[in-house]
Amino acid sequence: MTGVKTRAKAMMMVALGAGMLAFASPAVAQEVAPDQLALARQYVDLTDRSAVYEVTLVQTGIDAMRQIIQQNPEIVEQTDAAISKVLENYRGRKGELLDQFARIYAVRFTTEELQQIVDFYESPVGQKLAQTNAEANQDLQRVLQVFTNNLQREFFAQVRAELRAQGIEL
Repeated sequence: MTGVKTRAKAMMMVALGAGMLAFASPAVAQEVAPDQLALARQYVDLTDRSAVYEVTLVQTGIDAMRQIIQQNPEIVEQTDAAISKVLENYRGRKGELLDQFARIYAVRFTTEELQQIVDFYESPVGQKLAQTNAEANQDLQRVLQVFTNNLQREFFAQVRAELRAQGIEL
């Protein structure tokens, strides 16, 4: 029975991987008109209020510092200097990531749709939405975390009850 479960898990992982590749590939493979890509990039620029690139760089630097210092606490200053130097190499590369984000939107929306999206995000309401999205997303993540924690406990309890009804005790 264990072999069957292992094969089933492996097949599920292959299916998930294939599905993820199929989902991701249109943005990579499809050509996009320059004006469409420019509008998509404009949208990305208008909505990048949480500075995702900068936050990712800082978090990566912190993670590297923790990993190195945990094993080599005597080289804190040298590690800090090295991380600062490497961060400088990445500071001017934000556009590369945002261009990739723009390509994803450009593949999924027409030029006309992108123009409507940009027009909205240039409006006062669109600007307010872009400014509050980061905070709202944090609140949404907290709500989802509470929901997930409760769901996991309730779900497990209900599965146990169903198994108990079948005479199986965990």
